[in-house]
Amino acid sequence: MPNIKSAVERVRLTKTETAYNRAQRSTYRTAVKKFEKLVADGNKEAAETALLQAIRNLDRAVSKGIIHKNKAARKKSRLTKQLAAM
Repeated sequence: MPNIKSAVERVRLTKTETAYNRAQRSTYRTAVKKFEKLVADGNKEAAETALLQAIRNLDRAVSKGIIHKNKAARKKSRLTKQLAAM
């Protein structure tokens, strides 16, 4: 355990930030999985809506610094291709 007060504060802050980042990452991953499930089921109308939600969550993750912008662009491109292939 840290002995210095500022180090103790950093440990506490890191825990909070890690929990927040994990929640944001989980949100975009869940949205992507929901979209992929709808594509697998063949429900095109619902998949289009889910794609918009997944893109929104990916963009939010980029703006929060959770993932790199190129990773988000690659994921959005692949998801869009999946929808087009239906």
